[in-house]
Amino acid sequence: MSSSTRKRTRKKIQNLHNKVDKRSGYFSRKIVDYSIDSQDTNTIFSAMENSGGFESRNLFEGVDILQEMIKDRKCTRFLSFVGAIISTGVRGIIRDMIKKKMFDCVITTCGALDHDIARAYGAYYSGDFRMDDYSLLNEKIHRLGNVLVPMEDYGPLIEEKVQACLTQVYSDMKSKQLGTYEITNYLGESLNESSFLYWAHKNNIPVIVPGIVDGAVGSQIWFFQQQHKEFKLDILSDETKLSDVIYDARKTGGLMIGGGISKHHTLWWNQFRGGLDYAVYMTTASEWDGSLSGAPVREAVSWGKVTTKAKHTTIHGEITTLLPFIYAALLSQK
Repeated sequence: MSSSTRKRTRKKIQNLHNKVDKRSGYFSRKIVDYSIDSQDTNTIFSAMENSGGFESRNLFEGVDILQEMIKDRKCTRFLSFVGAIISTGVRGIIRDMIKKKMFDCVITTCGALDHDIARAYGAYYSGDFRMDDYSLLNEKIHRLGNVLVPMEDYGPLIEEKVQACLTQVYSDMKSKQLGTYEITNYLGESLNESSFLYWAHKNNIPVIVPGIVDGAVGSQIWFFQQQHKEFKLDILSDETKLSDVIYDARKTGGLMIGGGISKHHTLWWNQFRGGLDYAVYMTTASEWDGSLSGAPVREAVSWGKVTTKAKHTTIHGEITTLLPFIYAALLSQK
């Protein structure tokens, strides 16, 4: 996007802010990724162990388990996360964990791809949960919680970049069938260093998206296939890739950020080797409705998805608030 277009977008957002809510300057703040090098958080987290705090104890246990898991050279480490967090500054932490090779396999949703591509080229902005969505629609601005996504930095941009990537891949590839881990690898190759997909490509870390058709990138793959009938999305090749990762592993561990399909796919495949040996799950969901997202890690023990001897915990808390502190603690131990 040109600088003049970006200025017009910022002005449009500021004008909308003036109409919708004059109490604060929400639209003056662009979303910026975290970039944490090192922080001395050990004292705080150590105190949590014996603090008697309700969730602070779980937070301490989670950090302790992750530190051991990352240091365990025998452990193949999984990272799963929901796509929405990539619309926030936490994208920078996900990127840096992959850049530093803290994990060996990523399982996520199509939304993560959408936001990673969009933010590699465009900009998102800080908004508010209480904004007038009718006014936002008129101004062609999407709202994701309190994150504002200009339409021109989302759908049309993703279409342009994905179609260009698929066209290049199609002309080069021998086999016309690709799994999602292959598509995400090609997408990562085409992106810049701000992207978690770029660093997954750079470090040969597979990014698997079981529900890839549920998002903008998935729709673009379908549109591309309509014009290139030989091109096929081979979703089952992802399962073969996961089986190779699982059966080659001596031990496995997982950090599961949010629930849904990415959490379940991580647990599901690890049951075929007897379960995860390390498991940390972060959620804001309640277990009382029987949902997967609300289910604590200990429930997975009954399914054989987490071993009976595993070190595990469930952290109840909002991801964008807690993950920066967890990551800082992991850096301080390296």
